[in-house]
Amino acid sequence: MTDPEAPQRSGRNETVEEQMDRNWMELIQELRVLQTGVQILAGFLLTLPFQSRFESLDDYQVSLYLANVVLAALTTALILLPVSVHRRLFRKRLKATLVSSADRITKVALGGVALLSVGTSSLVFDVAAGRNAGLTAGGALLAVLIVLLVYVPIHLHRQAEKR
Repeated sequence: MTDPEAPQRSGRNETVEEQMDRNWMELIQELRVLQTGVQILAGFLLTLPFQSRFESLDDYQVSLYLANVVLAALTTALILLPVSVHRRLFRKRLKATLVSSADRITKVALGGVALLSVGTSSLVFDVAAGRNAGLTAGGALLAVLIVLLVYVPIHLHRQAEKR
């Protein structure tokens, strides 16, 4: 039986250590992309209370706003977590553990970014066009993101396995 933590051979002419280094660098690049999106959304959210119209938000809108702020902070923490783990595991010869844990953390962070996008869009539509528009936009975006972030990768993986 193979060790699930052990890296799979990629078919490239590289050592296991080189493969782990490459995988780590790819994960870090993906986290950079996620971080930029979260920073933009969080920055947008943090400016809202300072707008004069913010005081006219109803309880639902304020609750949705605060949920989005919390989600932005938690998602930012998740995106930073692999860096913290790397600092703790640095030079301990645990690169495979680092890469596999960072992979799982990145998947959860991607879900956080998706939910943050849905929540923020829902809030904007709710304020600009009404509750029904906000709920519809949030639901539609959630459906699209589930297809794009869950179904498409699973489908592509299944297609690749058939070859």
